[in-house]
Amino acid sequence: MLRTSSCILKLTRVVLSHKPFALFIIIFVFVALAYHKLYWGIGEDSKSSSPTSDLSAEMSCAHYVPSALNMAGGPSPSTGNVFFVETSEQTTPSYLFSCSVESAARTHPASRVVVLMKGLAKGNVRLPKHWAFSLLSCFPNVEILPLDLKELFSGTPLKRWYLWPLRQWEPHFLPNLSDACRIVLMWKFGGIYLDTDFIVLKNLQNLTNALGIQDDHELNGAFLSFEAKHKFMELCMQDFVQNYNGWVWGHQGPGLLTRVFKKWCSIRTIKSMSCKGVSALAQEIVYPIPWQDWEQLFEAVSALELQKLLKNTYAVHIWNKLSHGTKLEIPSQALLAQLYSQFCPATYAKMKQDSEELSRRAV
Repeated sequence: MLRTSSCILKLTRVVLSHKPFALFIIIFVFVALAYHKLYWGIGEDSKSSSPTSDLSAEMSCAHYVPSALNMAGGPSPSTGNVFFVETSEQTTPSYLFSCSVESAARTHPASRVVVLMKGLAKGNVRLPKHWAFSLLSCFPNVEILPLDLKELFSGTPLKRWYLWPLRQWEPHFLPNLSDACRIVLMWKFGGIYLDTDFIVLKNLQNLTNALGIQDDHELNGAFLSFEAKHKFMELCMQDFVQNYNGWVWGHQGPGLLTRVFKKWCSIRTIKSMSCKGVSALAQEIVYPIPWQDWEQLFEAVSALELQKLLKNTYAVHIWNKLSHGTKLEIPSQALLAQLYSQFCPATYAKMKQDSEELSRRAV
């Protein structure tokens, strides 16, 4: 306190002898101090209002993991894997990411649900401290592992494509990398691939050698289900390299799958059909909400309307690229909120807990 008084006294003397210049210095110092205080105050507020990193005591594994999963004693080696891939360095999963994996784990209790993340350090046995990792680790059939891209692409036509040093500077590198990963995973290992913005309603294992129609013109690779070493996936890998265009959005994803399927079936237009052992599934199976109508996900629906809408649906694509900035009220009768509540209840409970906590702090 004495030191502060001494400083103020000295500043006062300087002001009296060099008024214009010293006054400018004092104003600058006080503005800087005020800005510093305001900045750190905002930082502290934002940190304090953010969701907690770990599951609370109420969100225990025993309460939220179905007993059927506990009794299973792990996945069956006879069933195919369910794969999710995160090709960015992101290691802070969103609510939707968590819901995607949780819903897949619940509907596929006898399968390994494998989440491959590029941001995880190889050889590190501990996952980052985050509520989603704690929650998903409750499921005995979920494995969260590092994504080793060099190892994944080895022995495939995509190895040279990936190793080109300037590849990462392309405008759509990450989505193209994701498209590459999924077709290689299907060719090498087989099973089911899902984007991390799907909510799974039913077991997908009976949809073999299949992909979904997203609209009247294109297929989409957000869901894929194939046997390992399938010729269709081999042709997809070849097309990926031979007809590569990293400057056009979707050329390596929906565009590629549509091109290959048309050649495979010798057709000009896409329709729900099966030919040479590969099925193009009707839109209602995995894309019941067209991407053009993504806002419908945030509209209120009755339980009866929801049941009717999803009668023949196995999974719902949420179109996160379009919908991620839209606020979802929890709880509510919005279609998406009801999907969270029914098919990923542990994630939904966390969302509700965080929403209530933020409301309390806002008062």
